[in-house]
Amino acid sequence: MRTVMRYVRHRIRHEPEGGITAEAYCVTVGCGVESGPQGDLDAVQLWCLRHTGRTGHDLFRRVCTDHARVTREE
Repeated sequence: MRTVMRYVRHRIRHEPEGGITAEAYCVTVGCGVESGPQGDLDAVQLWCLRHTGRTGHDLFRRVCTDHARVTREE
């Protein structure tokens, strides 16, 4: 038996149907508050701005995830 392999080009793209999930975490020492997962990046940004306004904390870690689809280019 013989195996034949060939190179096939693929493309990876954001899958809009899967949406985007974003979260923010206040990284000010001793705070640890987080926005929780949101389906809208603007909602997370607004949460950061409000948190800063209430507490003066101004450093956040933002995490965004999405769904991706891989397709052949043939």
